[in-house]
Amino acid sequence: MTDKPATDTIELARFLPHPPAAVWAALTDPALHARWWAAGDVKPVVGHRFTLDMGNWGLQPCEVTDVDPERLLAYRFAKGTLDTTITWRLTPEGRGTRLFLTHAGFDLDSPMGRKAIEGMGEGWPHVLDGLAALLDETA
Repeated sequence: MTDKPATDTIELARFLPHPPAAVWAALTDPALHARWWAAGDVKPVVGHRFTLDMGNWGLQPCEVTDVDPERLLAYRFAKGTLDTTITWRLTPEGRGTRLFLTHAGFDLDSPMGRKAIEGMGEGWPHVLDGLAALLDETA
């Protein structure tokens, strides 16, 4: 057994039976975003800086780094502490969307980075469950 994860990246994919426009809205509309993950003034504008309220983990500063409407949203997450990048990719699939989440750049040489990737690796599937439930509710 190793004391360090093999990769600094969490990757997940989820099929959502909703069109890319609906998934995009959930990722980029602050009111919707707050209902499935965290409150924050997220906007799909490169260079936009915002914070996400992560509850017990506090306000996390973010900055949008890449946008392709209804296809790609990427932002730096927890700048100054974790310094990771979250990337959402949306691919139309039938009448729905295949959503790919990549959370990359964890510092596996630091105790905080190791703890974060372990916790977020377990937490992200539940966050995606919340996104799916919101989309079902608002469809």
